[in-house]
Amino acid sequence: MRAGLEPAVTGASVSSVTVFDERSLRRHDGPGEDFVDRLSGRGIVSAERRGKFLWLPLGPSPVPEPVDGAREALVVHLGMSGQVLLRDRETDDRLTRIRLELEHPEHGPLRLNFVDQRIFGSMAIDRLIQTPDAPTDFVPTQVAHIARDPLDPLFDDRLFLARLQRRNTGVKRALLDQTLLSGVGNIYADEALWAARVHYDQPTSTLSRPRAKLLLAEARLVLAKALGEGGTSFDAQYVNVNGASGYFSHSLNAYGQQGKPCPRCGRPIVRESFMNRGSHFCAFCQRVR
Repeated sequence: MRAGLEPAVTGASVSSVTVFDERSLRRHDGPGEDFVDRLSGRGIVSAERRGKFLWLPLGPSPVPEPVDGAREALVVHLGMSGQVLLRDRETDDRLTRIRLELEHPEHGPLRLNFVDQRIFGSMAIDRLIQTPDAPTDFVPTQVAHIARDPLDPLFDDRLFLARLQRRNTGVKRALLDQTLLSGVGNIYADEALWAARVHYDQPTSTLSRPRAKLLLAEARLVLAKALGEGGTSFDAQYVNVNGASGYFSHSLNAYGQQGKPCPRCGRPIVRESFMNRGSHFCAFCQRVR
């Protein structure tokens, strides 16, 4: 989504804002009128993301600057069903909660629809703060607790491996801990664990350093391939900014493959309940060691 938005929104300005449902401003510190006033007329500098957060850093405000001239960004959290759809001015989407009309110097007039069926997602204007590990890097305050993801150029492998070793938990729980690393959800955790031949309940304290390094490398490969294939779309809620589905679901080796033969050894993939979800793995290839 970030990759699709970046060329369309970078350098654009927000000509108007319409809030159809104020429940989608649950993370904004102020009423709908404040959101509209502070966003209208602003320029968009870029498109950034971390975990399930997407943010668009904003240019100077036409209204009085925030306290201390703090930098600001439009922050989007997708929740479970949120979508950011890039449209022309003639196209509407059902269940649009917030609409931005944009003017781009090259692409002309554009429309950005925030669509959210279950209304767990949100938009907000938030202050940007420096990250402790990179003084030139800024994130919204709402995102400060989210760790970098393995594809981030500033991701610290040694720090991650050391923190993983100190965790007293199962390895999949650690992979899903957004304060340890972000971007690895249930699907990609199962796929990375399968590729590294690690059982989801292997205690992190017993995971050898070579195996932990292999798991991190496999997580990177899975994420890179999934991004290249547009993500994993099981239904119409998981689409890119143009409404197109990703096709990484055709490349899954473990997740959702219960009963099918393991692509590596031919034995059946099994599913076990895990944190109100499920873990999919090969009981032969991925044994607790």
